Amino acid sequence: MGSILKEKIQGSVAWKGSDLTKDDSWIYYMSDKMIASLENALFQVKQKGLQVPDINKEDFPIPDLADEIAYFIDELENGKGFLLIRGLPMERYTDEEASIIYYGLGLNLGIPVTQNAKGDLLGHIKDRGLDFSNTSVRAYQTNVHLPYHTDLTDVVGLLCLRKAKSGGLSSLASAMALYNEILEKYPEYLGILYRPLFHDLRGEQAQGESPVFSSPIFSYYDGKLSCRFMRYYVESAQEKTGIKLSKMEIEAFDVMDSLLHDGNLQIDMMMEPGDMQFVNNYTVLHSRTVFEDYEEEERRRHLLRLWLMMPNGREVAQEFDVFSGGIPVREKKAKR
Repeated sequence: MGSILKEKIQGSVAWKGSDLTKDDSWIYYMSDKMIASLENALFQVKQKGLQVPDINKEDFPIPDLADEIAYFIDELENGKGFLLIRGLPMERYTDEEASIIYYGLGLNLGIPVTQNAKGDLLGHIKDRGLDFSNTSVRAYQTNVHLPYHTDLTDVVGLLCLRKAKSGGLSSLASAMALYNEILEKYPEYLGILYRPLFHDLRGEQAQGESPVFSSPIFSYYDGKLSCRFMRYYVESAQEKTGIKLSKMEIEAFDVMDSLLHDGNLQIDMMMEPGDMQFVNNYTVLHSRTVFEDYEEEERRRHLLRLWLMMPNGREVAQEFDVFSGGIPVREKKAKR
């Protein structure tokens, strides 16, 4: 177990949702210039006859957006840790064209990595009528409430193609503000949250690999605090390892959940068609409310997801370094 941070996190990364209700600085409204640049890059991809994911950064050139890209990258690692890019005129594009724009922007932000055992670089978030109680089913394949959690890469991005008939609200909370609350009110649980726990891979492990991996909830390394919280995955790992959570571990998780749902930390947003949300998985937790979908397939809720390794992504401690997309995080970072 690494060292335990005993000082509160300062700065914009430790934001509280209650402080952002009248502050929309986390929303970046696309300019006409940005839209035109993205559409020009889309035209070039189509001229080459390319499709996602068989395009690279050079295929989607947006050099006149260098300042915007630099701002996004810095804000995700050194700012609030999340942003919403709004204003993409979805009525102009087919789903395929929108996916090219989104994937192309992602290529200019970082390196897309695989999200599952099938090797998908662009994920499709849709309710497929599956049962989340099945430990081989991942929550994004259902319409259930997604508790606050993080994903296994530097940044997760979403593009909304269509929203649900009702529900499906996206919620974010700063893991740094959460840590400050625990440090102030429940410091007796910090030691537990720094110990490695088994997490279920929900059937996404490579052939012959372990169905679980080990990671602490919090890790402090190289001057930065990182969080990895997936309570459901820790709980379902018990069935595969036979190792039960202790009373104190359950209490620590209950404390985290109670703080996340007290109405002070989180910020809620309904992603509209064309909205792009990007979130730093080490500093921000994300959640989604249950939703009701349309009957017609062409109207059903559909989001696209990217997992990105970032050019300025942090180094993490060895016990916090897990396999993402089949390649160890430290190995990927060495290749940047």
